[in-house]
Amino acid sequence: MAVAGAEATSPTSLLLFGSLEASPSVFVSGGAKVALDRVDREGFVALANLGAGRRREGALTRDSIVGAVVFGYQWFPEWGVVAAYAGPEGTMDVLSGCSCVQVLPARFGLRLHGEVWARPSDDTLLTATLILGSTRMSAWGRLSWGYRFWGTYLGPELAHYRDETGYAKWNVGLHATDFALGRFSLRLAAGLQMASARRDTAAYVGLTAWTPW
Repeated sequence: MAVAGAEATSPTSLLLFGSLEASPSVFVSGGAKVALDRVDREGFVALANLGAGRRREGALTRDSIVGAVVFGYQWFPEWGVVAAYAGPEGTMDVLSGCSCVQVLPARFGLRLHGEVWARPSDDTLLTATLILGSTRMSAWGRLSWGYRFWGTYLGPELAHYRDETGYAKWNVGLHATDFALGRFSLRLAAGLQMASARRDTAAYVGLTAWTPW
């Protein structure tokens, strides 16, 4: 979930956000961003996030709960927003299949989170997000570029995830970022996903929403 540049017009100190990615695997999450002053100004910020997901791993199904609270700082250069965070994360997994259910012990570790929302010109947006976690030795990253049409940035995106279990996936698709629906700002994405658990490709869709509170 990219949130570094999501608050450009918010005068508040709290931003709520949520996201959903649906494909053969599913992951949903929600959380909040809190600033000491305002979320649209340079300064110290914190992110709290809790998510749940399900994916296939061969003959098994993995259900997961993942949470983190990270603290950091955001900068507002003339061309965009840069943010960096670090803090604790935790995971809990349940494996099922082959007539058995195994609840794995909860694990705790460190998360590093960095984001860039850059506007090379008045009508273009370039975003980069990287999240590293030590509980699963996981890495998730996404790059996107967009050109503004009718107030919304449209363009391609590329995302990749992998962890110590050997599971990995690539998403290649298109996104529409920063369009309004009432008090909410939205990001939609859709495309093809290639995962290590499958030998073919499948469609994915993603939705992210955020709003000042």
